[in-house]
Amino acid sequence: MTLTELRYIVTLAQEQHFGRAAERCFVSQPTLSIAVKKLEEELGVSLFERSKSRVSATPLGEKIVAQANLVLEQSAAIKDIANEGKDQLSSPLSIGAIFTIGPYLLPSFIPELQKEVSKMPLYVEESYTGTLRTKLRKGELDVIIVALPFTEADVVTQPLYDEPFVVLMRKDHPLAQNDTIDPTALDSEEVLLLGEGHCFRDQVLETCPHLKTSVEGHSGGVRTAAEGSSLETLRHMVASGLGITILPVSAAGISRYSEEVLVTRPFNDPAPSRTVALAWRASFPRFKAVDALRTAIRHCQRDNPLISLRN
Repeated sequence: MTLTELRYIVTLAQEQHFGRAAERCFVSQPTLSIAVKKLEEELGVSLFERSKSRVSATPLGEKIVAQANLVLEQSAAIKDIANEGKDQLSSPLSIGAIFTIGPYLLPSFIPELQKEVSKMPLYVEESYTGTLRTKLRKGELDVIIVALPFTEADVVTQPLYDEPFVVLMRKDHPLAQNDTIDPTALDSEEVLLLGEGHCFRDQVLETCPHLKTSVEGHSGGVRTAAEGSSLETLRHMVASGLGITILPVSAAGISRYSEEVLVTRPFNDPAPSRTVALAWRASFPRFKAVDALRTAIRHCQRDNPLISLRN
């Protein structure tokens, strides 16, 4: 049994296809197939059920794959420990960000980060919180940028900044005449929300309980955008006159639409908001890389008067 064979079965379990798994492992399909079969013979059990359309782990195979994940994570930790005495800012850093943060933060903080640590290659991925959580645990990502609350065993979280929510609407909308918006004023409006699975949707519903009542009771004017939609989709829908929406303030200032088309208004105090944070495995030894990431994000947000940096 080798680490390479363990990596093969973990990848195969994820892809459920020999060809795609072989491609990810940078080997030929026969090479991967032979290695998996060899491991099954060595263990004396079938790890996968094979059909013409897919490959799936057997119940016992799922347990073995889970343990293989742990072994690979620990082997990666050994390499990280060995690299502690080397330059922590020269090895690749894998960063994940949720969909409602990535498009608005990455373009500004990545250049800032690369000015300070130009030798550190970056891998960047956007996804849902649940997907990022899994990849962080498996060691596929080193650090993720999420919104709190975020709890996971053996994972460190550090708040970066707080940002309020704002209401986005057409300039000719009646609420645009107000300097600030009372949350109850949205009760009778067509409020567009992200689809299920987006944590920002959950945060909006938690901080605006009147919207939650409308969604759960299927009453009032609340609509939900199609699953998989983005904040940009909601912005276009608002511009088309389909309703209004709620955005984090970091997403409000980046738009292809002029102020003659779309405007934003803050909520009355205390305004609903979210806390953006970094999260990384407690065993991740490259603390200098995490510090550089934190510093770059703080630098690119420090000039926004609506965002409150955390100490």
